[in-house]
Amino acid sequence: MPAGTVKLEYQNHVAIITLHRPDKRNALNEWMFARLEAAIEKLQAKLPRALVLTGAGDKAFCAGFDVHPDNPMNEFMLQAAAEKDSSAALKSIGRIREVADALMALPIPIIAAVNGMAFGGGAEIAVRCDLRVMDPDTIICFSETTLGLMPDFGGTPSLVRLAGPSVAADLILTARKISAREAMDLKLVNRVSAPGKALAEAVALAKTIAANGPRAVRAALEVIRNSQDLPLEDALALELDNAVDLVASGEFVYGIRAFLEKKPPEFPE
Repeated sequence: MPAGTVKLEYQNHVAIITLHRPDKRNALNEWMFARLEAAIEKLQAKLPRALVLTGAGDKAFCAGFDVHPDNPMNEFMLQAAAEKDSSAALKSIGRIREVADALMALPIPIIAAVNGMAFGGGAEIAVRCDLRVMDPDTIICFSETTLGLMPDFGGTPSLVRLAGPSVAADLILTARKISAREAMDLKLVNRVSAPGKALAEAVALAKTIAANGPRAVRAALEVIRNSQDLPLEDALALELDNAVDLVASGEFVYGIRAFLEKKPPEFPE
């Protein structure tokens, strides 16, 4: 599969997306973006309770945007540079953001299993996920400025929100490589896995989340994703609205019943 593909599989209530282009470090070209878009549409039609995103092989999570001339999306970038035409640039960058934003808009927890190098857009995708599990030998690098580019997968504001503006400035402006240990110290990742176990530990984390009330998880996630930049009063109102709707859904009845009967809950979809 020289052009690469995107694999989608379900393990009960957990879905796994694998960026599959290991010979190119799972770099994303137009074909990969199209396949990722198709996977997102399938997820929207059959929504799991949690999603794990990983890369094929054990060398790379994702090397980001494929800058090789064979990638048709580069034509618009070269045209933009030659003609100083921002509309041509938007055709390329807008396509990237359209797919990345659609993925991150899924109303379920998204966990990055960073099982190898995450450079450029790959690092951006990782920080845009809700949770990250990272292999101890992994390197993360926001490498775009070394190419005369900047993050455009949505990584800049995501990194600022995750680690603060000073850390974001350090990592993006220097494009320096950081280890799993430093990523953990900077609070970029939630777990550092055992060697070679990032995917397995991310799937286990996803299954733990999927065992909880799906409506409760989605409601809490909405508040987590959307309350950070709101005034406190508005954030509290958002939480209250979601909590009220959740109780009205009746999902808690199953949880309390299982608790009283001392057995694992079985929540309906």
